[in-house]
Amino acid sequence: MLSFPVSLLVLGAMASPEHPGSPGWTGPIAQCTAGTKDAPATGPELLCPGPDGHLDPHSSPSPNSNMTTGELQEYWRKEKRCWRRVKLLFEVASARIEERRMSKFVMYQIVVIQTGSFDSNKAVLERRYSDFETLHRNLLKTFREEIEDVVFPKKHLLGNFTQEMISERKLAFKEYLSLLYSIRCVRRSREFIDFLTRPELREAFGCLRGGQYARALDILVRVVPLQEKLTAHCPVTVVPALCAMLVCHRDLEHPAEALAVGERALQCLQAREGHRYYAPLLDAMIRLAYMLGKDFVSLQKRLQESQLRKPAPWDLTLKELTVREYLY
Repeated sequence: MLSFPVSLLVLGAMASPEHPGSPGWTGPIAQCTAGTKDAPATGPELLCPGPDGHLDPHSSPSPNSNMTTGELQEYWRKEKRCWRRVKLLFEVASARIEERRMSKFVMYQIVVIQTGSFDSNKAVLERRYSDFETLHRNLLKTFREEIEDVVFPKKHLLGNFTQEMISERKLAFKEYLSLLYSIRCVRRSREFIDFLTRPELREAFGCLRGGQYARALDILVRVVPLQEKLTAHCPVTVVPALCAMLVCHRDLEHPAEALAVGERALQCLQAREGHRYYAPLLDAMIRLAYMLGKDFVSLQKRLQESQLRKPAPWDLTLKELTVREYLY
């Protein structure tokens, strides 16, 4: 039986659109992309794309492996049984009429949960018709052909506040979000992700800048799990929010929680030593580890080695860097 280099076999398998390592999967390859270390205990080492989508040379297969084609195929069959496609379910659970001094509008409550398993971190957010309208207008600029068959609920001059119209729009917006999410390029777009997360993130970072750490943390705890689900293809996106959580925990005198969040952020960064958050994050974690009597020497060594390999300007503390996010 012929034996092929595993690197060629894995690269060939990943080129297939049906391969479980393709975007939308959370098997070992996708988890590695997200910065976890859930590598299989046996079988070949896997090629893991980095946060930018390119293959990570540090996780390429061993050149000494002699797994045959048949053995590799059997290995993939066994592993594939454990893989699940990440899928989000959108529900427009309720709606309420809100009257302000100069305006009156309907606020729709959107619930986002991950299907296929129990989701303890369901997201609950509120958006009005004009928010949906802005999303659709922005998507049309970039994805006109992709969403040409997606129907957007029409605006009416009269009857917008009747119970019949509100119920009709609840169903329409649920279908609208589900259709958008089914289109890969759209669900990964900044426009779609911002629609679902940016208002809450802006409020949280505004509270952080104002010293309202408990309020900021309460919002971040609710929105970050949704942001992680939406940006699993690019984990580094969630680093600013995780670092904001670290700052909130630290300033609320929760050092253990702050260090744990910092470890999550560091996993998302992986080996991106040149990233603007890398050195400030490590510095903050060194101080927290020292305070808690944890191993800070390894973190310190990691920071020093990073600066030697790839010197980078480092003038801001983690808090000074974080408060600059989501200003507009």
